[in-house]
Amino acid sequence: MSALKRVQQWATFARIWHVYDAAWQNPFESAQVLKKYLKGMHKPIYHPMNDCGDHVIVLNSAEIALPGDEWKKRVYFHHTGYPGGASWTLAWELHNKDPTMVLRKAVYNSMKGNLQRRYTMERLHIFPDANVPKELMGNVSNQIRQVRPIPKRLDHYPEEDVTQFPKVIDYPKDYVVK
Repeated sequence: MSALKRVQQWATFARIWHVYDAAWQNPFESAQVLKKYLKGMHKPIYHPMNDCGDHVIVLNSAEIALPGDEWKKRVYFHHTGYPGGASWTLAWELHNKDPTMVLRKAVYNSMKGNLQRRYTMERLHIFPDANVPKELMGNVSNQIRQVRPIPKRLDHYPEEDVTQFPKVIDYPKDYVVK
């Protein structure tokens, strides 16, 4: 085997490190994207019984956005294994306890049916903010595109753009706000 073919084969089976920014992203839509990279489904050599997945670093998991009133209505189940050890935790409570857990559970549940999902989850590195150890960020060679663009808040626009924006209504001078 020539040196070029050897390097090509090594690069085919090498694990790549990806980074993903989860700010303002739906964790369930993000989980479908992250699953493909963790399992290696984006590679031409993918096979369900082949462990060819990559590492994924997720930033800003504390800033995820659930749709509608999912924060108040979504419930996560946990059982300690002891009698009477069942508990149900609301999504906002779980997110306050651990800002990485909602996204971690979404990715884990998206890989249902994968016999290797416990080992695949070891390649998922989730951080609540952008503070990632330098030894991990030094490995990153690819960035995963976000599912949806981050909306720009009104206080991030320049003041002159806000004042020049066409008004829908002008309130009368004697209008009182309660």
